[in-house]
Amino acid sequence: MEVIVRPLKIEDYEGLKSAMIEAYDGMGGIWREANIKKLLTLFPAGQLCVEVDGKVAACALSIIVQYKLFGDEHTYEEITGNYTFSTHFDEGDVLYGIEVFVHPEYRQLRLARRLYDARKELCEHRNLKEIKVGGRIPNYHKYSAELAPKEYIDKVKSKEIFDPVLSFQISNDFHVVKVLTNYLKGDTQSEEYAVLLEWNNIYYSRKKNTMSDSIIRLGLVQWQMRTFPNMEKFFEQVEFFVDVLSEYKADFAVFPEFFNSPLLADFNHLGEYEAMRELASKTQEIQKKISEYAISYNVNIIAGSMPVLENGLLYNISYLCHRDGKLSEYRKIHITPNEMKYYSITGGDKIATINTDCGKIGILICYDVEFPELSRLLALEGMKILFVPYLTDTQNAYTRVRNCAMARAIENECYVAIAGCVGNLPGVNNMDIQFGQAAVFTPSDFAFPTNAIKAEATPNTEMTLIVDVDLNLLKELHHYGSVKTITDRRTDLYEVKRVKKN
Repeated sequence: MEVIVRPLKIEDYEGLKSAMIEAYDGMGGIWREANIKKLLTLFPAGQLCVEVDGKVAACALSIIVQYKLFGDEHTYEEITGNYTFSTHFDEGDVLYGIEVFVHPEYRQLRLARRLYDARKELCEHRNLKEIKVGGRIPNYHKYSAELAPKEYIDKVKSKEIFDPVLSFQISNDFHVVKVLTNYLKGDTQSEEYAVLLEWNNIYYSRKKNTMSDSIIRLGLVQWQMRTFPNMEKFFEQVEFFVDVLSEYKADFAVFPEFFNSPLLADFNHLGEYEAMRELASKTQEIQKKISEYAISYNVNIIAGSMPVLENGLLYNISYLCHRDGKLSEYRKIHITPNEMKYYSITGGDKIATINTDCGKIGILICYDVEFPELSRLLALEGMKILFVPYLTDTQNAYTRVRNCAMARAIENECYVAIAGCVGNLPGVNNMDIQFGQAAVFTPSDFAFPTNAIKAEATPNTEMTLIVDVDLNLLKELHHYGSVKTITDRRTDLYEVKRVKKN
């Protein structure tokens, strides 16, 4: 008999499927091929299998999470991002086991122990703090009439009762942290209880730039529209704000939509359509310089938004310049009638959260925030902070953005930060007046301000707004809030989902 522990491959799926069907006999669904493919794309090293004589006999699946974003009160749906694995974060600190199973034919070979040993090696190799798992207690239903979950666990620990999952995990140096309730929907054997267990990596060395606590500092730039004699003066103004926010230890510096539009003054001899395309020719240079600022000042910079010309099409793009040098982007999806009329801007077609060293965030640009479906999709993927760079000319336009942003914070149990331009540009066509007021909005419950406004700037005045937000308050709200807008959705009646493109 040849037994090999190795990384899982997508070519293994048919054998994996057969093993799952046998292992899950009577328990319902199995992992689909699309799920396995997603895990292999996100974190190939974390997906392991045991091959016995060329046949897949056992499997262990895992992700890396920034555990402080979830804490010890979580469900299986939450930790897996509702089975999308959007919660995986390469720079996280905990290896979370989401699955281990062994084909019944091979259970006497103790293959699960090999998989757990491989997980421990992976945890040490990746310098992760610990392994955590939400362990089922499949024999609990036999004793639930006479024993509370804690009493059951104590008897398993003292070996008075045998539980095939918990007994195994305890014997593998995992220790009990707490009981989880409503952990896995439909797990009738465990009566939806689970045991949070952990294995500590004694070789762990704290990483630099990992989130030390749940407090994230936001720095919003209320950008004064002014003309600049050259690009150097423009960069000087950008760097000034980045420097200030860095001095105050901000995790994010946020600029408004089209904050570079004063540079349109050089193209006033052109029509709006041509001028915006000329401005787009400067975007790459600006993005590169701001990425340099993000690294040198150690702050994640949301570079407002800028026009980008690709294959003859003009897009409105917000770049997130990470302080570790990475670059992410979001393309405005909903284009306003004026953007279509004057600039012929094309809408983007990608909706996704962005992994940062402060957790998952989302970016929507101005008009996008008036469409609740986008932020709901992001929230379901684990977004905790939504950033909205905007550009509004009149107060009623600003009011639309503001009020919709406040609604997004309440309905999605997240923070929403908005930043816009202020002042006038009399020398630039179609950019002559601006109205703006930067603000950070919260859910509406006891842990937050009574008016759901964490902070707001003085309207129409150039300034910065520096605000601390606590991600743990969102977690507590989700579980213990007066209302639970995410949990209480009637998904039996309606759902929001992406449309597959041809």
